[in-house]
Amino acid sequence: MSQVFSKSPEHCAKQGGLTIDKSYKKLFFAFSSFFSIVLAFIFLIWLTLHPAKPQFSLREADIYQLSLSGTHLLNSSIQFTMLSRNPNKKVGIYYDELQAFAAYKGQQITFDSFLPPFYQGHEESNLLTTSLQGTGLPVALSFGYEVEHDQTAGRIVLNLKVNGKLRWKVGTWVSGRYRFNVNCVSVMSFGPNAPTAPLSSNQAAQCSTAV
Repeated sequence: MSQVFSKSPEHCAKQGGLTIDKSYKKLFFAFSSFFSIVLAFIFLIWLTLHPAKPQFSLREADIYQLSLSGTHLLNSSIQFTMLSRNPNKKVGIYYDELQAFAAYKGQQITFDSFLPPFYQGHEESNLLTTSLQGTGLPVALSFGYEVEHDQTAGRIVLNLKVNGKLRWKVGTWVSGRYRFNVNCVSVMSFGPNAPTAPLSSNQAAQCSTAV
């Protein structure tokens, strides 16, 4: 006598559900494995190449105006040229959201000046020139005294700064954005017999870079 087994609709539904769950799990594990391999590959490239941070040096700086209006409102006009170099042999650099300004004894003495974004190839160098202006910029009441003191000492020291974001490029892969800060120190002769304007510094000086 033959036996006939019949499955209830509920049993079939459960079996079908198990099949679907297994398919989703296989798909999830396959995607996770692929994603892990890609991340490991990128990390391996990063360790192999280990990109060095860009190098900056100050080439020239000129002060055309640095005068007080009243007791604490400053009018300023400064121009500087900086050399940017990518030291990496296999890594390019995208520069984004660049802004420059000048500071004196911890005080910002110009408005922010925005520089156009650019790409820097392997071991490539670029000259960056910008003009910085300040009109009616509030400064500390001691500003005039500090400038007079520097004039007596025969020199004035400015900090010329550039802030922005960079992206590393390896082949077709481009990293996320990393903030960087550049600080260049410019020392200019500023004695009683110095010319009124411009005060200039043509001595190349290495700048500090933080990424």
